[in-house]
Amino acid sequence: MPGTRKLGRPTAHRKAMLRGLVTYLLQNGKVETTVTRAKEVRALAEKMITLGKQNTLASRRAAYAFITSDEVVKKLFDEIAPRYEDVNGGYTCIYKLGPRRGDAAEMALITLVTTKAEEEAAAAAEAAKKASKKAKDAE
Repeated sequence: MPGTRKLGRPTAHRKAMLRGLVTYLLQNGKVETTVTRAKEVRALAEKMITLGKQNTLASRRAAYAFITSDEVVKKLFDEIAPRYEDVNGGYTCIYKLGPRRGDAAEMALITLVTTKAEEEAAAAAEAAKKASKKAKDAE
């Protein structure tokens, strides 16, 4: 397990919680949690994405052993890992949100980072949308 944070839980509970958070992050692209949990999830999620980039039988089995959902493992190997094929690390980003109401725990949003290729594709799609709208208005 990366990191040395115990997060106030027994080992089995802590591992199960982190596995669930990593699975949810890979499934939805973002998770809102405490800062310390987010820092632990970051290390584990980046290891899973690195496994996905290797795309071997052994890495697939290691991912199945850690991630709690078969659909998420398929998504990791088919969609998420190819996005980061040219990127070495830094697949996640943590944004601090401020204290949580009730216990004032420092909250954070951990997200998967968009790559430059995705940003360029989004910009091209936006430009095409504007051009088609402009052409439609000219008619």
